[in-house]
Amino acid sequence: MDYNPPNSSSSKRGGRKHLPSLLLLLCVAIAAGLFFYRAAITQTEARVAPDTPPDSSPAVAAQGAQTPAELEIHRETISGIITPGDTLTALLGDYLTSQEIHRLAQKSRAIFPLTRICAGQPYELCLEEGDFESFLYEINRDEQLLIRKSNEKFEISRIPIPYTLDTEVIHGTINSSLFNAVAAIGESPELAINLADIFAWDIDFIRDIREGDSFKALVEKRFRDGEQAGYGRILAAEFANQDTLHRAVLFKDGERPADYFDPEGNRLRKAFLRAPLEFTRISSGFSMRRFHPVTKTWRAHPAIDYAAPTGTPIMTVGDGTISRIGYTNANGNYIQIRHANGYATMYLHMSRFAKGMKEGKQVKQGEVIGYVGATGLATGPHLCFRMTRNGEPVNPQRIRPPSGPAVPAQNLAEFKAVAAPLLAQLAETEKRQARLAESKSAEQP
Repeated sequence: MDYNPPNSSSSKRGGRKHLPSLLLLLCVAIAAGLFFYRAAITQTEARVAPDTPPDSSPAVAAQGAQTPAELEIHRETISGIITPGDTLTALLGDYLTSQEIHRLAQKSRAIFPLTRICAGQPYELCLEEGDFESFLYEINRDEQLLIRKSNEKFEISRIPIPYTLDTEVIHGTINSSLFNAVAAIGESPELAINLADIFAWDIDFIRDIREGDSFKALVEKRFRDGEQAGYGRILAAEFANQDTLHRAVLFKDGERPADYFDPEGNRLRKAFLRAPLEFTRISSGFSMRRFHPVTKTWRAHPAIDYAAPTGTPIMTVGDGTISRIGYTNANGNYIQIRHANGYATMYLHMSRFAKGMKEGKQVKQGEVIGYVGATGLATGPHLCFRMTRNGEPVNPQRIRPPSGPAVPAQNLAEFKAVAAPLLAQLAETEKRQARLAESKSAEQP
């Protein structure tokens, strides 16, 4: 009764008995596959930037920040002096292309033509990571040319040279010349030239200077990087010449350029300078009968000869227009200038003319028109200077040309307010000198 013989469906029931084991093995295989697949995905994602933005928390930012060494930019400054033959290409050709140099020269032309770079002037070239950053060139003792490159464009400007100014009263006594007197007190020839320029309309520093003459000046001294670098303005000055005291104060009269005036407000500048050369000697004066050293004959010499070394600059004594310029066998290289009120001046025996001199050119008082030489009938280098009025010869040493415009009445109070403290500083120096002399005398037995 308990026996049940097998039938055709028994084999199927045996298959169902092993089904759980097969399902278990399948689950284990799937789990293992998922595990290795996840590991592979994780490995890949570690090397690929995530789509979501990184954590911007301070801690993460600090971990990802670069070190100071990675942020440091290397800069280099090359300093030098322009040498003869230097060009913009020679100076900047290693850092700029020829097209950039051409573009730079074109842009700079209106500010400062780069063809006017002079030998002897200092410059600084600044590089950033070896590339051009800026170029600084000293145009003169007052200004620099600054060229900067930014975003492939050039910025060009003229900037003042930074100086530290110290105002000082200097004084001296003349034994032989103004140059020697200035050198004796430890100052440079530049100061002598500046003083002579102030009083050039009233004092001929060739003929009028006498032993015992004296001068005082309130001067701005310039300092750069702790070293003296020349002089600034002379704010006020006095020159005692042959018992006559000449005084000058620098003042800017309204919109006009600053100029020198006497204590009453009269302008020192006059129509003509007293001499066309500085610090030379007169070799032959104005005379209507002189023995000519070349022709060996007696003839009129309505001129003044100034002996000076070849190449000494010659200045026009007044504003005017060049009416004649050229060469003759007697005069050598010469220039004739027409001035106002019928005056004309001639400058003979030049070694050469200054650049740009030509007939019809307008020249300004004090402008260099040529250089001393010995061309034409001349025994040595000198300038033969002549002056006429309405075609008749006049002695340049005897004319008294009118002064320029004085300080107008509406500005006179301002001028007096400026002049008083400046002249007081010069007077205080004189008082100190007198007290010092008295103390020395008292100490002597």
